[in-house]
Amino acid sequence: MSIPQPSSEKPGMFTGLSIATLISGILNILLGLGWTAAIVLGTIGIGIICAPITILPTILGIFEIIYAMKLLANPPQPVQPSQAIAIMEICCILYGGVIQAGVGIFAFVAFNDQTVKAYFAKINSGTA
Repeated sequence: MSIPQPSSEKPGMFTGLSIATLISGILNILLGLGWTAAIVLGTIGIGIICAPITILPTILGIFEIIYAMKLLANPPQPVQPSQAIAIMEICCILYGGVIQAGVGIFAFVAFNDQTVKAYFAKINSGTA
């Protein structure tokens, strides 16, 4: 089985991964802020002690948006496949983030695609 040679344009799965990560980041920010606001307002302020737990999806969302912007940049910025972000996206199922969990699974599939691997290697070698 031969490894596909990287082309000068982004593979479709790479672009899909970039956009899905960006959307997941936006949804995580909304999810985290929504959960935090609901718990704090629902308990008349006492729930503020839960804020460090409920704000975690928001922090992940910020990291996802930064990562997606690096993937979508033109010219592409050198960046490695982030399995840590994919794992945390899957863990968002604990907060009710079903879409984010799907994006995390898609990220693992995309990271194992040969054309995406070749494109990551190309942008990290500086020849993109």
